[in-house]
Amino acid sequence: MLWGAAMEAGYCSPYWMTYRKAQELGAHVRKGERGNSVVYANTITKLEEQDNGTEEERTIPFMKAYTVFNVEQIEGLPEHYYDKPEPVIDPAQRIEHAEDFFGATGADVRHGGNQAFYSGGSDHVQMPVFECFRSPEAYYATLAHELTHWTKHPKRLDREFGRKKWGDEGYAREELVAELGAAFLCADLGLTPEAGTDHAAYIQSWLKVLKDDKRAIFSAAAHAQKAAEFLHGFQAQTETAEGVAA
Repeated sequence: MLWGAAMEAGYCSPYWMTYRKAQELGAHVRKGERGNSVVYANTITKLEEQDNGTEEERTIPFMKAYTVFNVEQIEGLPEHYYDKPEPVIDPAQRIEHAEDFFGATGADVRHGGNQAFYSGGSDHVQMPVFECFRSPEAYYATLAHELTHWTKHPKRLDREFGRKKWGDEGYAREELVAELGAAFLCADLGLTPEAGTDHAAYIQSWLKVLKDDKRAIFSAAAHAQKAAEFLHGFQAQTETAEGVAA
């Protein structure tokens, strides 16, 4: 629940605490900030006297709700709570033509947290901040991957492979499309990213799909090309609009 809240709000810190805990540390929650609920679940063991006079242990489950705040909502905490990882790359290393290309799509791209994903429910792409990536190319390749997923929305290309759960065949097919789409886009933009650490896990699921369906790679490539062309279409619209304005 807190992971999702951090993604939505763009918090980079993984630390959360109650209002009371913040007070104990000499800090205070900023006025107007809203907390998030978490639930603590556990069991307690209690001895109960039976009708025959003996005692028997009884395990009783319980849950307790708390409202917690991210440390980025709190002022006055010890400095180590606000420590952030050192930037891996300089923000000034952004690649202008790639920024222009992805910006032209108009996609809702939010930054924060340490995961990259496309959320179909809210129709937005979540990205870690630029400075956290190994290289500028790695950032744009990841963004290209997630924006390829973004094209599958029903109001865009309406791409559906019957995915029911994470890791199933439909999931693997969509991931293959996204990875090919990212490769096509990177080639178009003249970017040469290095292989990601998560590719090995993806490859295992792709191999099963490719083994079961010899035409899967051609189908995935066709979908990926269509997604790339769809994203290129926004660029053409932007250029046309600028030309009219001029």
